[in-house]
Amino acid sequence: MRRRSISTATSLAVLFSSVALCAVSAGVASAVTPASVSSPGGIVADGALHRVFLGDRTAGKIVAADYTGALVDSVSGISGVSDLAVSDDGSTLYATAETTHEIVALDAATLDVKARYAVATTTGPRYVAFAGGKVWFTYGDQWDGNMGSVDPAVDPADGTNPVALGRFPRSGPGIWGPGLLDTDPSQPGVLAVGETGLSTDSMAVVDVSGATPSMTAWYNGDYTLNSGISDIDLVPGGSQVLVDGAQKDAYADGKFTAVGAYPAGQRADISATGLVAQVNGTKVAVYRPDAGQPVRSYTVGSSGAVDLVWAPDSSRIFALTQTSGGYTVKVLTDPSMNVPTLTVNAPSSAPRAKALTVTGKLSATVPLPSGVSLRVTRTDLDNPAGKALASVATKSDGSFSFKDTPPDGGNVKYTVSYAGDATHTSVSASDTVAVSRTTPTLTLNNNGKLYDYGKSVVFTAHLGSTYKNRTVEIWADPYGSDKPNKLLKSAKVNSSGNLSVAVGMTRDTTVSAVFKGDARTAPKTVKSTGYARVKVSSTLSKYYRTGKIGSTTYYYFHKNTDAIDATTMTYYKGRRQRLDLQVFYQGKWYTTDSEYFSVGTNGQSIVNLGHPGESGVRARVRSAYINGGSGDTVNSTTYGAWKYFYFTN
Repeated sequence: MRRRSISTATSLAVLFSSVALCAVSAGVASAVTPASVSSPGGIVADGALHRVFLGDRTAGKIVAADYTGALVDSVSGISGVSDLAVSDDGSTLYATAETTHEIVALDAATLDVKARYAVATTTGPRYVAFAGGKVWFTYGDQWDGNMGSVDPAVDPADGTNPVALGRFPRSGPGIWGPGLLDTDPSQPGVLAVGETGLSTDSMAVVDVSGATPSMTAWYNGDYTLNSGISDIDLVPGGSQVLVDGAQKDAYADGKFTAVGAYPAGQRADISATGLVAQVNGTKVAVYRPDAGQPVRSYTVGSSGAVDLVWAPDSSRIFALTQTSGGYTVKVLTDPSMNVPTLTVNAPSSAPRAKALTVTGKLSATVPLPSGVSLRVTRTDLDNPAGKALASVATKSDGSFSFKDTPPDGGNVKYTVSYAGDATHTSVSASDTVAVSRTTPTLTLNNNGKLYDYGKSVVFTAHLGSTYKNRTVEIWADPYGSDKPNKLLKSAKVNSSGNLSVAVGMTRDTTVSAVFKGDARTAPKTVKSTGYARVKVSSTLSKYYRTGKIGSTTYYYFHKNTDAIDATTMTYYKGRRQRLDLQVFYQGKWYTTDSEYFSVGTNGQSIVNLGHPGESGVRARVRSAYINGGSGDTVNSTTYGAWKYFYFTN
């Protein structure tokens, strides 16, 4: 049974990192309640139960997830858990508990503790693997490490200790630090050991199938093969190890030799079929054995994965990624399926009813046969769900081209799809062409006209010839932020192409006629602004009579009586009326004052004009709304009528 773990340096790095990860690529299946841990403490997959186990080092617990990554169970009390392994039959889960110096055996189905095996060391156990019917673990500090074993078949009640230490088959020098361990189901009884200390990059392959471990190959690290070891994997079907997710080293005659590399990576796991899942930055790439291009690549967030493990049946990869609350298992599906790249290129614009050419290319890191059939769909205004066109076949280099004559204008989208095959996923791509449409005639009357307050004005839109659509909308947008743009009418124009609606002109109003277009006629909007006066009137009070001077009616006041002007004006928040006062002298009218006065919510503004104290004075007064000057701009400037008055004895 395969298992994976991360080095001491990597463990510390991810433990104190605060960068959040999220799985964003296609092929990442997210569970409703994903299994997560606060800090990594090992990850292992159980093919018999279809379970994934995660160790939580800080919390001292183990959580179990199903193959979708959803949390299904957990157990606490595994203090300082740092690595996990599963027995060959999948029934027992083993965990290293560094804090209490134990190997803990748990029922894989229930997570009940079956046994605790004390390890007589103050430095470990750290990493664990199951091989040759025994549990193997490493322990020690960065300067001195070794390997031990637990024989589950031994019953301590018989007086025999199932735990044995000092089982690494070499001394002086041996392992520097608690070495990494890896197994492979195609090589039962074989362990790969990678040193994690600070001095060398030593590694070994150990045969543990017999009563006593024996050395198959040993490299006394001198940095000629590797530059430190933070990950090691046995390669199925051959005498090789993969170091740090990239470097391939073969072993024979007790020695290691460099035999190539995958593109730069940090850690990896290898499936039973030989597929390599490699962490490289923010990607998880899947390679076929000895290939230079990945079969599949997943994006797993801004910091990549801190660890990963294959499902024993090679159906998926479980990647441990960092989130805001800790570390979550993400499930990467269909890892053996290559994802092709499909490009589609159409002209940016084209005339309607004229032939255009669409080109593109289908390519993949796993070669595709020539003559692959691609499905083509055209989506336009008359076919919003898409219309199937003739299929197109790729050439030997994967390129393709086809011609089409779009009957409709507007945005026309061409979608090309590949259904996939036994080794490739389906893929689809599209490009959009702006196809020309006829510009219709659309007019709207009454633009710029001025109307008295409250007048009902008929606005008429006229639409010229179109392809199908004969519906016009008429909207009214009164000036002022308190009145929204409002749809007044939406209907088909009459046989003359006209649509009319009445608008009450209480404010300056922008009226819009909107034609939304059709498959061959472009949309169009026209606007007409009608202007509305305010309603304004004024009266004088405290006069004693009226009379005419010439043909003009005057209000007569005694020379010591104040003249009172009361103005009524259409109310709007913050509105002021302007009062203009003029005096008649030697045959001409002279302005003596113009001043703004607030209009109350009842539309009233009362002003005391005072008195001259002498007789024979002729004057006139008027109220006005001045667009902008009166505090708002929702109406057009309006002048009230002059009121004439005369002071006597």
